[in-house]
Amino acid sequence: MLKGKTALVTGSTSGIGLGIALALARQGANIVLNGFGDVDGPRSQVLAAGSASDVRVAYHGADMSKPAEIEDMLKYAASQFGRVDILVNNAGIQHVASVQDFPAEKWDAIIAINLTSAFHTSRLALPGMLAAGWGRIINVASVHGLVGSAQKSAYVAAKHGIVGLTKVTALETATTGVTCNAICPGWVLTPLVQKQVDAKAAEHGLSNEDAKKLLLGEKEPSMQFTTPEELGELAVFFCSPAANNVRGVAWNMDGGWTAQ
Repeated sequence: MLKGKTALVTGSTSGIGLGIALALARQGANIVLNGFGDVDGPRSQVLAAGSASDVRVAYHGADMSKPAEIEDMLKYAASQFGRVDILVNNAGIQHVASVQDFPAEKWDAIIAINLTSAFHTSRLALPGMLAAGWGRIINVASVHGLVGSAQKSAYVAAKHGIVGLTKVTALETATTGVTCNAICPGWVLTPLVQKQVDAKAAEHGLSNEDAKKLLLGEKEPSMQFTTPEELGELAVFFCSPAANNVRGVAWNMDGGWTAQ
């Protein structure tokens, strides 16, 4: 379905971003990976997923807190593939503390990486999409773009901001072939969330499995984690003709979290 298209997925060397990159590659999209840590492993996985369509994979290690590096990444993507057709803003970090104890530098970093980076990538990708008459911007928000949780002021503020940015971008492109939507997952067992599971296990003297049940039981009625694969398939739907008029939604995949 996406053969000949190019997708840039930020924060895609693991977790949700990698799951989305794999799903888009399976549909034939060329992929620009971004993120820290191991690159060869994720690159091999994406190449394998897209092997039937001769998918090409590139990588740019832009620090998403630095606008100049983001700009360089978009130029690199254009030099490799012509333009970015699908932009997935997924990069994110987390820090947990009460408002009065929240380190100012952590607040600044979370806002920069989780919110401001999506503004920069969007403003740089939109002209090419509009000129081509087709484009998809998919912002990975969170259930925390729709509801709050204690101890997560910066993350919740950033994710609410992502939902707002999604709506504005969708309105500004409403009469074009470019759409913008947000995905709002509940608990996904990424390395970021595993750290919270480990912390609960240590705090309460629980096994890892019991700590997972405790974490899910606090918020998610389904008592199951959403998977990166499921989120990837939702991203594929947003890129499909069936979603041509899906614009500005914040689509929660949260096991009933926000239904309560």
